[in-house]
Amino acid sequence: MSTYSRLPVTFERGEGAWLWDNTGKKYLDAISGVAVCGLGHAHPAVADAVCRQVRTLVHTSNLYGIAKQQQLGERLTALAGMEKAFFCNSGAEANEAAIKLARLYGHKKGIALPTVVVAEGSFHGRTLATLSATGNRKVQAGFEPLVRGFLRVAYNDLEALHNIAKNSAEVVAVLLEPVQGEGGVNIPNDDYLAGVRALCDQHGWLMMLDEVQTGMGRTGRWFGFQHSDVAPDVITLAKGLANGVPIGACLARGAAAETFKPGNHASTFGGNPLACSAALAVIDTIENHRLTERAAVLGARIAEQLRARLQHGASAHGKLVNEIRNRGLMIGIELDRPCGELVGKALEHGLLINVTAERVIRLLPPLILSDAEADQIVDGVVELVTSLVSGERI
Repeated sequence: MSTYSRLPVTFERGEGAWLWDNTGKKYLDAISGVAVCGLGHAHPAVADAVCRQVRTLVHTSNLYGIAKQQQLGERLTALAGMEKAFFCNSGAEANEAAIKLARLYGHKKGIALPTVVVAEGSFHGRTLATLSATGNRKVQAGFEPLVRGFLRVAYNDLEALHNIAKNSAEVVAVLLEPVQGEGGVNIPNDDYLAGVRALCDQHGWLMMLDEVQTGMGRTGRWFGFQHSDVAPDVITLAKGLANGVPIGACLARGAAAETFKPGNHASTFGGNPLACSAALAVIDTIENHRLTERAAVLGARIAEQLRARLQHGASAHGKLVNEIRNRGLMIGIELDRPCGELVGKALEHGLLINVTAERVIRLLPPLILSDAEADQIVDGVVELVTSLVSGERI
């Protein structure tokens, strides 16, 4: 079905931060399959883990114990300060699990219409519930009626949440991204998540964080919430968890961890031995090579160079750059005009980038990027942006 407007390229193989198409042309990947391939392409540790597992056991279903799933659950909950894990196959499914968990939590408290507060500019998935939670009218259009039970507030606005608390007795949870990815790499104030945590504690709400894009080391910590020193009740993961092998997870602690009982939720493929083996290899590699710290250093390097070269150099042609934002290797260059055309231009010159929220160049390079590759991405982006304002072809 024609659900994608695909770029005119087909990739045949990858290695590290590089991809080769079916004509042999080489591309530097600064988007990592949209934050999925944090270890780059064809990482040997993941490849070896998958090959070993596929020769042994791929699937039995969750009717039986799965040793690799148990190991992965223990590793993730320890890293995140959580207690229990539910495994599924994608970020949307992980968020569906969190939404269902919140509703069941509310019903057990006697709330007739359990309501989840979500943010403008958010993205939580394409299923009907996660689509309804998403703060982007464009992706919702045509799929009405949307699922009830969501209240929307401005992101990074604690006062808006306080107003919700005063006027709604049916709220059971808040679902937010620690950094909004699809919304334009929007980074909240330093006190925002702590303020959300305090409000949730005050009113008995679950604090649920969508870490699908921020998780697994991308922000310079294992999880985005760890920059704020808060403890959410629920977090959701996917994307970088298994470096391209489909998997999602919903982690919970406290009352949220005890909400689901047998029969409340399930997934046929969720947490199968193959996906869990890949995820365990990802965790081992990130730990062994200290890639969370590396993401922090690389992200600062790229953002600093972009600020120095774009906010001064390109400004000679007009304002152009409104802001350059980053948290680790989530980097957003917000321009003062639409810039979707730069994706195709970059492709022509062997660089893969992404534009989101119409005016934000989003970079999500792999955590294994070298300094030289980071500098090459900066050079390419600076050239693209400068060409946009000057009207030159590059």
